[in-house]
Amino acid sequence: MNKQLLDKLQDKKEAYRGWKEGKIAWEEYREIVRAVRDQVRKVKAPIELNLARDVKGNEKSFYRYVRDKRKTRKNMDCHWREMGDLVTQDTEKAEVLNGFFASVFTRIAPATLPK
Repeated sequence: MNKQLLDKLQDKKEAYRGWKEGKIAWEEYREIVRAVRDQVRKVKAPIELNLARDVKGNEKSFYRYVRDKRKTRKNMDCHWREMGDLVTQDTEKAEVLNGFFASVFTRIAPATLPK
């Protein structure tokens, strides 16, 4: 990244802060975001093209780039059930997380809400 792009990213952060505080209109903020996104894409395109072209000769840099793009960095740790049991199996972890999210995102009927 060059200095100009880093400055644009900083401007984007400041615009977001200004929008949250009500100092900048949403449309103005979106224009800044789009401009920065376009510049980032223009900078990334030749870098990715060079990595893809030179993958046979320089595999290490290619796989380092791919590894940095992964969404998860490590495996999920163990979870605890409500009864205090330790959960280590993947299917059990999925059940615990499903139960949690189902309890958080379940709608309560208006008649059952406290008054």
